[in-house]
Amino acid sequence: MRIHFIGIGGTAMGSVAVASKMAGHEVSGSDEGIYPPISTMLQDADISWDEGFDGDRLLARAPDLVVVGNAISRGNPELETTLNHRLSMTSMAAHVGTELIGKNTSIVCTGTHGKTTTSSMTAWILEHAQRKPGFLIGGALPWFPSGCRPIERDIHNTHAGVFVTEGDEYDTAFFDKRSKFVHYRPTIVVINNIEFDHADIFDSIDDIVRSFKHLLRIVPLTGVVFANADCATVQETIQGCPAPVKRVGLSKDADVQIFDIIREPSFSTWSLKLADDVIGPFKIELVGDHNVQNASMAILAALEVGVNVEEIQDALANLRVPKRRLELIGLWNGCVIVDDFAHHPTAIASTLQALTQKFPEARIHVVFEPRSNTTTRNFFQKELAECWQGASSVCIGPLNRPDRYVADERLDTKAIASTLTAGGTPATALENGLTDDTHWGEQTLVWLREQAQAGDVIALLSNGNLGGLRALLTAD
Repeated sequence: MRIHFIGIGGTAMGSVAVASKMAGHEVSGSDEGIYPPISTMLQDADISWDEGFDGDRLLARAPDLVVVGNAISRGNPELETTLNHRLSMTSMAAHVGTELIGKNTSIVCTGTHGKTTTSSMTAWILEHAQRKPGFLIGGALPWFPSGCRPIERDIHNTHAGVFVTEGDEYDTAFFDKRSKFVHYRPTIVVINNIEFDHADIFDSIDDIVRSFKHLLRIVPLTGVVFANADCATVQETIQGCPAPVKRVGLSKDADVQIFDIIREPSFSTWSLKLADDVIGPFKIELVGDHNVQNASMAILAALEVGVNVEEIQDALANLRVPKRRLELIGLWNGCVIVDDFAHHPTAIASTLQALTQKFPEARIHVVFEPRSNTTTRNFFQKELAECWQGASSVCIGPLNRPDRYVADERLDTKAIASTLTAGGTPATALENGLTDDTHWGEQTLVWLREQAQAGDVIALLSNGNLGGLRALLTAD
């Protein structure tokens, strides 16, 4: 089949394009400004793409199917040609569900936090156990060059494989506003947690819960849902789920209890109690209770598809997780630099808990960039003043693209800094209006030189560029 990807330069779109090529399809694409690492990944897969969008050029390619990226909207020349000529059209998520997952066992890892880590852990356990899973995962995987891979299987045996997906609740495409994860037709669902996020597409936590309930409605009776027993919103969401549900967490009334956690600076160990059975101990060279929770969900998903405990223990002992998850990226003036994706109050608190476990004697200086559609607005004004336990100082960068919102909708970073400073944690908030182009990272260096000493830890918390700070700190 000839497949053309409109918007192939996106991380997920590019990865799915590569997986489609690996699955035997003829693949092409188009986008504006495709740069490494996506351009390199496409070149290595021998996938050709066009710079810019051209409807006549698309027709000349005569695709059997057009995959429309989430960032593509009406007015795009190739999209308009697709509509005008009634070419077969689908979304990336629907394409994955149909062409890459099909009738195979589908493990979908969801939640506001931990999706990438849990799905990568699950895929790694299956890979280590020689199950050769397919997967679609948003993070940069250290054990595979792309975030998506088709199942290795006899093409005539469509039930033989397992596909692991990072189940994103974000909407699917301009023509399909359902959450992406409903397209993956899960056999096994992991729900790590549910909190308010994605304020650009959800108006309330009730809207998010509704999307998760839509997902649970399509889990088969032969499947299973692993739900966080310690999250009240998850417990509300699973009510009425037609498929079997197993609640997982620290709670003593959980169906699967996480217990005997040992928290060391360089690793975590724990066991799982299932009814009268105890399995474990399990060990990961990761810190933080959130990683124990993530790994527990991965363990249960792997057990469900037939991987045994000994194989799981061995896989976890050799675990490698995606980049920007408590990643040590260098030293600066004798300080350890840690890079993490956290950009939500709960994720920030979890990251700081993990860092105090890993560096129990060190002072921790945090640089946080309010960048997402949710954290740049004042939804978490109170929570973002209360999530810094363990930090010795906090520098809050300027809001990313503050002009998107009127002034009284924006996060008041100076108020947060004032609250922290008054409570004994030195904090500063850089002026809004600064951009990556103005290198506000250089202003942050001034703050860090005043606060940090050799032996301290500098934690970079952002899903963005931090005004060039990351490059400045690791320049040597």
